[in-house]
Amino acid sequence: MFLKESRSGHLVQVLNLTELINPFEARTQVQFQQGEDLPDPEYIRKDTLVFPSGETLPRCWLDSHYRDSEISRP
Repeated sequence: MFLKESRSGHLVQVLNLTELINPFEARTQVQFQQGEDLPDPEYIRKDTLVFPSGETLPRCWLDSHYRDSEISRP
């Protein structure tokens, strides 16, 4: 899956989708897609990633307590 690093705007390939969608993981392994020679994979914080359209990642991928703030209904 390709995402964009929000600060630099560079395209990155996510190498481990399980890490990406796991809300208990703060980082995921990516490979920046720039230049002719691809750099080595590295771990970056998921909160710095956005979809190529600029849309943020779903909250359930980033916050393990995303349901805690919902209003409980009887």
